[in-house]
Amino acid sequence: MTVLIRKAEPRDLASLGRLGAMLLQTHYAFDRERFLEPREGAASGYAAFLGSRLDSPDDCIFVAEMDRTVAGYVWAALEPPSWKELRGPAGFVHDVAVIEEARRRGIGRRLMQEAIEWLRARGAPRVILWTATPNESARALFRSLGFRETMVEMTMELKR
Repeated sequence: MTVLIRKAEPRDLASLGRLGAMLLQTHYAFDRERFLEPREGAASGYAAFLGSRLDSPDDCIFVAEMDRTVAGYVWAALEPPSWKELRGPAGFVHDVAVIEEARRRGIGRRLMQEAIEWLRARGAPRVILWTATPNESARALFRSLGFRETMVEMTMELKR
């Protein structure tokens, strides 16, 4: 199995949309009150959103291509300082996703490493990401890459 990691291109948008919809479904299954409900058109909406980031100098989207099929992607961006988040400038990994049948082959790790190096080359002093608390496999991957836990999001639903 040969896996090619490369910059995403417009021809990848349908695959990126499906992967984004998969992320949406996964998170919704973790917590139906916290995360958006997957709806019809989610894949095309996500594809359009990621397509708007393809030419941004502050964003990178890399895909993992396996047997000429997009098996995963990572989206990261340079972020300015944030008083709201009490942090200086940083690289931020927004998404990383790998299709079920391609997991446990190092693809997520390779995508993350590519994004981290892209951010490093552009002067990011640190890389930050958020991950769903129940997503143990992702958390283990991130820890193995050197990430440490620094914040915990807490949610309370306000019933009316």
